[in-house]
Amino acid sequence: MRHIVLVGNMKVGKKGDTIVTYALGTSLGLMAYDPVAQVGGLLHAMLPLSRSDPQKAATNPCIFVDTGVPKLFKEITGMGGQKSRLILKAAGCARPVGDNEMFKIGERNYSVLKKILWKNSVLLESEDVGGTANRTVHFDLATGEVKISS
Repeated sequence: MRHIVLVGNMKVGKKGDTIVTYALGTSLGLMAYDPVAQVGGLLHAMLPLSRSDPQKAATNPCIFVDTGVPKLFKEITGMGGQKSRLILKAAGCARPVGDNEMFKIGERNYSVLKKILWKNSVLLESEDVGGTANRTVHFDLATGEVKISS
C-alpha cells in the first residue's frame, strides 16, 4: 500500500508499504526502518521545538522534531520494531531561500534531531540535508530503500 505523508505528519507501515513525502524544504524528513521486523516509518516535521506552541504539540506532536521523533520511535516499536535495530536516514533541513533565511529553521531542525539521536545512542546511517533544493522521498518498507529526488 502507498501512503503519503503531509507536512507535520507521519506514517508507519510494514513490508509491502511505500511511504512518500513531497516538498521537504526546511522540514525534516526522518525515515526509520527495522530490517528484522520489516517495519518502519517516515516523519515530516516542520519546526524544531514544541515549546514554541505546546498546545499544538499536544494535538499534533509530528509538527515538531522534538516531539515527532519520539512518537515515530514509539509507533515503530509498537509494531514490533526494536530501537537497537533501527536504520535511520534523514532528508530535508534545507535553506530554500539561501543564506538569507533569517530563522534558519532547517539548520535548527537538524540540530534538534542530532541532539535527540545522541541522547538515545542512535546514529544516522545516511543523510541528504542542507542546500537549497526541496526534496521528495520514496521509502520502500519491503527493503528499507530510500530514494530521494530534488
